[in-house]
Amino acid sequence: MFDGFQDIAHIPLLTIGDSVVTVGGLGAAIALTTLFMLGAWLIGNALKRVRMRLREGTGALYLFEKLLSYGLVLFGIFAGLSTLGLNLSSIAVFAGGLGIGLGLGLQGVVKEFVSGLVLIFDRAIHIGDYVEMQDGTRGIVQEIGPRATRIRNNDNVYLLVPNSKLIENTVINWTLKGETRRIHVPFQVAIGTDKEKVRAAVIEAARDVPFTLPDTDQHRTQVWLVGYGDSALNFELIVWPTLEAVKRPKAMNAAYTWAIDDALCKSGIEIPYPQRDIRLRAFFGEEGEDALQALNMERVQHAPSIPAPATINDAADEVSRPEAPEETQADDVEARRAER
Repeated sequence: MFDGFQDIAHIPLLTIGDSVVTVGGLGAAIALTTLFMLGAWLIGNALKRVRMRLREGTGALYLFEKLLSYGLVLFGIFAGLSTLGLNLSSIAVFAGGLGIGLGLGLQGVVKEFVSGLVLIFDRAIHIGDYVEMQDGTRGIVQEIGPRATRIRNNDNVYLLVPNSKLIENTVINWTLKGETRRIHVPFQVAIGTDKEKVRAAVIEAARDVPFTLPDTDQHRTQVWLVGYGDSALNFELIVWPTLEAVKRPKAMNAAYTWAIDDALCKSGIEIPYPQRDIRLRAFFGEEGEDALQALNMERVQHAPSIPAPATINDAADEVSRPEAPEETQADDVEARRAER
């Protein structure tokens, strides 16, 4: 029986160049390649579990995981080809045929695979980064695969984005280098409201939000008057939240908006409503003093105006403040983390 198996193993299947592929050689090549692929899958899963436990500082581990997995797969393929008994010239012929196949139908797959390698080595996007694409799609990068990058948004929906899209298009990385970002929260109050009162109330409310970072020389909570609307003064709250809050932009903005509304209501500051002023130019054909006499009215004598007290202009202070070097900004981030 053993001799029968040996005879079957030596049955020739095809000839590539000067090499003859037998049944036994093909079986051994498939088994060896499968073994390496299985090893790559097991090792990759083991390293992935380690990354999930560590959570921080896993960029180098992820790179090692992908290199080891891809390396084992490629080595298994070449080991399988070697087991078939193919010489270098035969492999060159095989590679030429494979290249033609790739050029005809698999160029898209190769493009995404190479784009994935570029993303891994470029280090501009890391696992755990919060990114935003041109179409407004946002989410946390979960995995950079051979074909697509898996991104999870804050609704726990997973998005598969082709790797080439992250290279060819503009992508905002909100958490690159592990630093927080400044957030603008717009709000309005009625025209004529005391600006200093608005500023004090809103800044106090923003500082009471649990994920607002403490003020530093470079990163401060501010209130800017940015324009005029219909019966309204347009303000913006300028605030530096924690890095985790930046990853949840809608909830973060909703929390600040809620705090602003509570502060304005508590301080008795009016929210603007549409208003229209009507001016009567003539009364029964009379104007000015003649119209007042016709109504038996006298012109009101206004008291002299009192100069308005000086207020704090956060936007002007921001423009005049010198830009801090990158090293100082990194020190500020570390200081805020230590305070938390």
